[in-house]
Amino acid sequence: MEKHVKKEYTNGEITVIWQSEKCIHSGNCVKNLKAVFNPSQKPWIQMDKAGSDAIVDAVSKCPSGALSIK
Repeated sequence: MEKHVKKEYTNGEITVIWQSEKCIHSGNCVKNLKAVFNPSQKPWIQMDKAGSDAIVDAVSKCPSGALSIK
């Protein structure tokens, strides 16, 4: 059985929520903002690598809803 993960990452202004069970691995997050969304880094979401507006824009392009903003 696959483990479902829900993680939150914040920069103090916005919080990105990632829900692994919804992810379809389209790669849109990486294609749109690789500085923040980089699966070869730990953690794979690094909120300090871009401004909030750029992060919100990239998250809005997630087709599955695995990434959202709080």
